[in-house]
Amino acid sequence: MITLALDASTYAGDVAVLDGTRVLAEQSVAMKGAEHERLMPAIATALSESHVDIDSVERVVCGAGPGSFTSLRIAGAIAKGIASGVGVPLFALPSMALIAGGAGAKRGRYLTVVDALRGEVYVALFEIGDPDSLIELAPARLVPSIMVDELAAEHGAQTMSPSREFGTIVASPRARAVAHLERWISERGPVDLATWEPAYGRLAEAQVRWEAIHGKPLTAG
Repeated sequence: MITLALDASTYAGDVAVLDGTRVLAEQSVAMKGAEHERLMPAIATALSESHVDIDSVERVVCGAGPGSFTSLRIAGAIAKGIASGVGVPLFALPSMALIAGGAGAKRGRYLTVVDALRGEVYVALFEIGDPDSLIELAPARLVPSIMVDELAAEHGAQTMSPSREFGTIVASPRARAVAHLERWISERGPVDLATWEPAYGRLAEAQVRWEAIHGKPLTAG
């Protein structure tokens, strides 16, 4: 099973091409401050390095957030476009699981933490058994950043984050983690390409500002 996996829930994008559980190629790129879109070229490079033609991809797996609004939109659009164009299913996994599952951590409990700005963070609680046993004890939620240490202590968990500010273990979402999340993929099943969107966690900064200025929700149409 040839899998194209990608995630861009933080300011870094990560891509992996896998044959079953074997990682054929990986690419990581910066998303923030880029003058040009970098994720699609990273996908092309990973496919080229793995000697896999795009038409040979049998499924696409995309990190579903929460995280950076703009980066998630880019990754989601690319994932949907490739899955639709090639005619293969698209699967979505929580980006927090790609942090916990891709860090190579030992058995134990881990509180994954992603900076949400405005003095807040996204947190999710996982338990790691063997490499292919990642259990979600509490899904991602938004909390004040000052609560991180308290929550970790409450659950007897180590903190894991892309930022040293919030994590005793520094780890980012890794696309290669899908090799250890086959049970998650099977249980969740493919998403509906026509309706699926990443879980942004909250509104985009621009929308928040617009609604604050106009005193009403921003609606489509």
